[in-house]
Amino acid sequence: MLECGVEILAQPPGKRLSSVQLLSGGEKALSAIALLFAIFRFQPSPFCLLDEVDAALDEANVGRFTRMLGEYARNTQFVIVTHNKMTMEAADLLYGVTMEEPGVSRVISLELAR
Repeated sequence: MLECGVEILAQPPGKRLSSVQLLSGGEKALSAIALLFAIFRFQPSPFCLLDEVDAALDEANVGRFTRMLGEYARNTQFVIVTHNKMTMEAADLLYGVTMEEPGVSRVISLELAR
């Protein structure tokens, strides 16, 4: 009993209902994000930490993802670890590490004007 899993079925647009295990990386990411946002719609949380959830998404889906983040940001503070330029452009505040000289790291913060 302790080693059994939970099977999640998803049906991306234009595809048949199937196990999440059979989907591509981007489709898996979109399914997970959709489940997360569905839970937040029912029970909002004060904050949410997301780590590289947009890495497997194409540009169109990153745009959809950032629009959804904007909608949910009224009730939830999102902390996102990302390398995606579009996701960073959607942020209000950026923190990062830069290495201007070899071996010398510096933490920077940037508040984006809206």
